[in-house]
Amino acid sequence: MDQIVNVNEFQELARQALPKMYYDFYSGGAEDQHTLKENMEAFSRIMFRPRVFVDVTKIDMSTRILGYPLSAPIMIAPTGSHGLAHPEGETATAKAAAACNTIMIVSSMSSCTLEEVASSCNAVFERRDVSAQVVRRAERAGYKAIVLTVDVPKLGRREADIKNKMIAPKLRNFEGLFSTKVKPSDGSGVEALASRALDASLNWKDIEWLRSITKLPILIKGILTREDALKAVEAGVDGIIVSNHGGRQLDYSPATITVLEEVVHVVKGRIPVLLDGGVRRGTDVFKALALGAKAVLIGRPVVYGLAAKGGDGVMKVIEMLKNEFELTLALSGCATIGDITRNHVRTEDERLKSNL
Repeated sequence: MDQIVNVNEFQELARQALPKMYYDFYSGGAEDQHTLKENMEAFSRIMFRPRVFVDVTKIDMSTRILGYPLSAPIMIAPTGSHGLAHPEGETATAKAAAACNTIMIVSSMSSCTLEEVASSCNAVFERRDVSAQVVRRAERAGYKAIVLTVDVPKLGRREADIKNKMIAPKLRNFEGLFSTKVKPSDGSGVEALASRALDASLNWKDIEWLRSITKLPILIKGILTREDALKAVEAGVDGIIVSNHGGRQLDYSPATITVLEEVVHVVKGRIPVLLDGGVRRGTDVFKALALGAKAVLIGRPVVYGLAAKGGDGVMKVIEMLKNEFELTLALSGCATIGDITRNHVRTEDERLKSNL
């Protein structure tokens, strides 16, 4: 692991460590995988406008999300089935998150139960009684917020899983609540399970239902437009995560970094806006904050680190991003994240307009 110099290199280690079916499950996107690739490439089209001759002897990367302190604005995104990557599953990821003083959002699709992990809960299922029980379990286990994913009325077409006949992972959080067994088929077992579990009727009124069963803060994950961001604010949610599900749902959705600013503008600081998707460098973290995000979420890099080196790999991923972000702050003339301004970056649209 000492030879790894950046987060991207963990992907190849994960590819070598995992069976092809599992690696493809984690790495793949929907259909042509355009959005998957664009999530990362869009960051490369944003340039810096650094300030110089600034005292950056001491760098403070710390921040707070919903009142909880973070060592840096880097959080772990909800990704399912960590047990396919490492025997310890999400418990290893959670321990790494704690060691790095950051927040982990735990997917309800986790290999480990909510009681075995601790941070947040993700997703609402077709049967409201099932969702209510999971939320109450999360509350009892000491979770601090609920993250509701809103971009999965149906599962995106993930062709690698179909080709590999991906086996549906065991969902321990729902044992005894409904049957998660899927008969072998010619397609993806994950898709077959999702067709049974997901609810295409979910809508904004369900925020009221969720409010009625929990006092925890509610964040919405999957917003990509100013229109939906405004509806989220009007619905009274406590935070927004700009996300396209890692390019795994609707292909040719925009890269999240390209729509972050329009969401931030309509929210007007009333609730925190977080960014999920494509973050692979400390420079990406800086760019997201310059465009208005309060923090970023990382998904695949965490899973790759877990697959390659277990909890130590996850810690290495987080620490590498933090170190790169700290250097970016210094080289941009920022001693704290509060010093980051919109004028520190220049987007592709701004460059094109300047050339007209």
